[in-house]
Amino acid sequence: MEKDIAKVTPRCPIRTTLELVGGKWKLLIIIQLASEPKRLSKLKRDIPDISEKILIQELKNLVDSELVIRKNYGEVPPRVEYELTEKGKLALPLINHMKDFADQYLAK
Repeated sequence: MEKDIAKVTPRCPIRTTLELVGGKWKLLIIIQLASEPKRLSKLKRDIPDISEKILIQELKNLVDSELVIRKNYGEVPPRVEYELTEKGKLALPLINHMKDFADQYLAK
């Protein structure tokens, strides 16, 4: 098993993953966008304990990382939706593994 452990370097896969989806909110946002695009107000309702400021900040980070796309429909009043990109969908199995880990941890 020791040969499977990644060496910690500035660009190791673990560090890259943590930079892209680490933190308290990013994976929760990604899982909310897994089934359909959503507007900011819907995301805020789906993640009630996140502040609007932090939600906007994390969405911007996810857009900058090309994990989420921001669609501005150019309407009045403004209508903006957020949707997972193909790169963003790559995080979904990670979330499933994390859920399995938590289920097993809590069962013991």
